[in-house]
Amino acid sequence: MFAHIPPYAGDPILSLNEAFQKDPRAGKVNLSIGIYFDENGKIPALESVRKAERLVVEAAGARPYLPMEGAANFRSAVQNLLFGADHPTLKAGRIATIQGVGSSGGLKVAADFIKAHFPASKVYLSNPTWDNHRAVFEGSGVETTTYPYYQDGQLDFAGMMDALSKAPARSVVLLHACCHNPTGVDLSAAQWTELVKLLNERELLPFLDLAYQGYGDGLNEDLFAVRELLAAGGPFLLANSFSKNMSVYGERCGALSVVCPTADEAERVLGQLKFMIRRNYSNPPTFGGQVVATVLNTPELNSLWHAEVDAMRTRIQAMRKALHEVLSAKVPGRNFDYFLTQRGMFSYTGLSPDQVDALKNDHAVYLVRSGRMCVAGLNSKNVEVVANAMAAVLA
Repeated sequence: MFAHIPPYAGDPILSLNEAFQKDPRAGKVNLSIGIYFDENGKIPALESVRKAERLVVEAAGARPYLPMEGAANFRSAVQNLLFGADHPTLKAGRIATIQGVGSSGGLKVAADFIKAHFPASKVYLSNPTWDNHRAVFEGSGVETTTYPYYQDGQLDFAGMMDALSKAPARSVVLLHACCHNPTGVDLSAAQWTELVKLLNERELLPFLDLAYQGYGDGLNEDLFAVRELLAAGGPFLLANSFSKNMSVYGERCGALSVVCPTADEAERVLGQLKFMIRRNYSNPPTFGGQVVATVLNTPELNSLWHAEVDAMRTRIQAMRKALHEVLSAKVPGRNFDYFLTQRGMFSYTGLSPDQVDALKNDHAVYLVRSGRMCVAGLNSKNVEVVANAMAAVLA
C-alpha cells in the first residue's frame, strides 16, 4: 500500500541539529538552529515565565476546548503588545487576531487564507529567506517568487524596490519586521518609510513575519515597521512568535493578525481564519498561551520580561563584538564589520558551503551550509574556539 511513497529528505536545519546531537566530539559547537542559548550554553527558563507558569497552574481548573481563534485574553494581550492598546485602529475593531500554533501555525493559516481568497496572487519572498517560508506557502498551493534582498554582503534595497514596483496589484509581500533570517541585515527606518509608501501605491499586501521581537533594538523599537504600516492606513498581515523572546519553544505560542480597512471586514476575515483553523487543527492548546497572556497582562511580570529580553539582546551583541575582535586579530586585512552591523540572532558569515563543511568535519563547529550562523549559540567559553576554526577555513 505504501511502497510508492518516497523517503523524506529531511529539513536541512533540523537534520543538521540531529547530526550535531550524534557527534561524539568534546567541545562541539552548535551554531545552526535558531535557538537562544545563555552563557552556559543552555536554553534559559525566564523568571517572568516561571512565575507566570506557577500562577497558571494554581488557577487551573477544567480544561475545555478553546475557541477556534484562541483565548480572548491571549489575543487581546497580543494586540496590545503589537499595536498599542490605545491605537485608533485597534479601538475601531479593525484588527482580526488568532492564537496560532506558534508563528509557523499562523503562517500556515494565512497561507490557506491567501489561497482561498487571493487565488491569483503570488507571495513575494526575500532572496534569501527562512527556508520554511516557501514550503509553507507552496504547501497550501500558493505560488511564490522572490525579490532581491541581499547582495555582496549588504542590503540590495534598490533591487528590492525595483522588483516590487513591478509586482501586480494584490501580490503578497512577505517581509521580516526585524532581525532578518538568515542574513541579519535589516532595512533602516528611512527605507521602511519608502517601502511602505511603495506598497500602498502599488496596492500590494504586506505580510510581516515578526519572529525575533526584542532581539534587534528592543521590544518596542522592533515594531517600527508595524507602526509605519499602521500610519499608512493600508491593510497588512502580521505573524508573531514568543518562542525566542519568552524562551517557550516547545509551547508553540504565536499569533496571526490581519489589519483591515473596516471593522466589518475584520469580522469577516476573522470568520474565515476560524474556518481555516477548524479544518486544520480545530483550536490551539491552552497552557502556553495562558503563560504568555499572564506575562503580558501582569505589570510586574511584563516589566521583568522586558528586562530579561534586554539582557538576552545585550549578550548577543557582546558575542558579536567578541567574534569580530578575535577574527580581526587572526585574519588581518579582512573586514569583519558585518558582524557588528547585522542584527538579531543570525549572521551571514560569508563562508562558502565547502568552508562550512570544513568547519563541521575538522572543527566540530556546525553552521547551515548557506553560511548562516546563530550568534546566540556563542558564549565566552566557545567564541575563541569558533573564531580560530573560522580563521583556519578562511586561510
